[in-house]
Amino acid sequence: MFLRKSVIFLILLAAVLNAQSLKVVSPGTENMDIHRLQLADQIIEKAITDSIIPGAVLLVARNNKIVYRKAYGYRELVPVKRKMEINTIFDMASVTKPVATATSAMILLERGQLRLKDRVSDFLPQFKHKNRFGKPIRIIHLLTHTSGLPPYAPVKELKEKYGSPNPDSLIAYIGRLPLEHEPGTYFKYSCLNFITLQNIIQTITGQTLKAFSEQNIFKPLGMHDTFFLPPKNKIKRCAATEMQPDGTVLLGVVHDPLARVMNGGISGNAGLFSTADDLAIFSAMMLNDGTWHGKRIMSKRTVEKMISIPKGFEPFGRALGWDVSSDYNSNIGDLFGSHAYGHTGYTGTSITIDPQSKTVIILLTNRVHPHDTGSVVRLRGQIANIVASSILD
Repeated sequence: MFLRKSVIFLILLAAVLNAQSLKVVSPGTENMDIHRLQLADQIIEKAITDSIIPGAVLLVARNNKIVYRKAYGYRELVPVKRKMEINTIFDMASVTKPVATATSAMILLERGQLRLKDRVSDFLPQFKHKNRFGKPIRIIHLLTHTSGLPPYAPVKELKEKYGSPNPDSLIAYIGRLPLEHEPGTYFKYSCLNFITLQNIIQTITGQTLKAFSEQNIFKPLGMHDTFFLPPKNKIKRCAATEMQPDGTVLLGVVHDPLARVMNGGISGNAGLFSTADDLAIFSAMMLNDGTWHGKRIMSKRTVEKMISIPKGFEPFGRALGWDVSSDYNSNIGDLFGSHAYGHTGYTGTSITIDPQSKTVIILLTNRVHPHDTGSVVRLRGQIANIVASSILD
């Protein structure tokens, strides 16, 4: 009797955990050509053969259904070879920015706790000094990478000066930096924008970005393999990233140096780990006007605002946390319409969402493993073009 009850419990638990996942169907049911989609296999396998990437997971969804999902190559080459699997957990790198940080900020916006026009200094006293342009940095500047902050920070210098991890010293350092251009006048991609935004979120909520995003995004959506600081029991499923000078390989530890060294793995610019299936759930929420399986994460108007380039910011090509048409949007390819948006990550990850055709492309690679030599810029565009051309209606 006890054994029978245990089996029933496990079945029910599995049902609950998988209840919010996307249904897997054949491409033809969603008017997509399977033969065209299979061209992606050749492109990815050639990239593996040419040592551009060790491995990859590709997931294509349409109309909130998974139509193509496949794992290629290896998630780890050294010290041992481990095959890539479709449930491999990846270091998302800068995909953290829209999925965790920007989404958290937009949730606070619709709750009335911040506005796009709010000054950063209203929340962070570290930014109260007057910059040489006399124009304040606002929330909208952080989200669109038009704040004037430099792209990155000298990790080695900060570590020697402040020790690690030291998030308070990092944000104090960022707050004192001279701006490279007047806020709102020039696009320069900067991780410091989203570390600053992280600190604003934490100031408002009294929670870490990790806690807030889990409570308000990932757990409600049933994204059970999405988190900062992967738990020990899931590290073996992670894709390895770069080999360190001491010969160790990063596994389940964020690759980005600022996130790892100064922010303890919880950072607004990087640090999130996830799977292709979990990102498909997040994408379905975005395509479904902020809701999925009865769980509302954001309102329809908030989603519409988030994925649109703000008025006056059209030359920069950036929406609120998402990339629409900047020079960084290699993952969107050449064939999707002007409303497509997405984001890429340094480790080799990317997500592309086209609201017009209700299509999602999630391409996850660990291209930095083991020596950070491969580039997936061209690969992302190739895959996007293959997927877009497979749409029959």
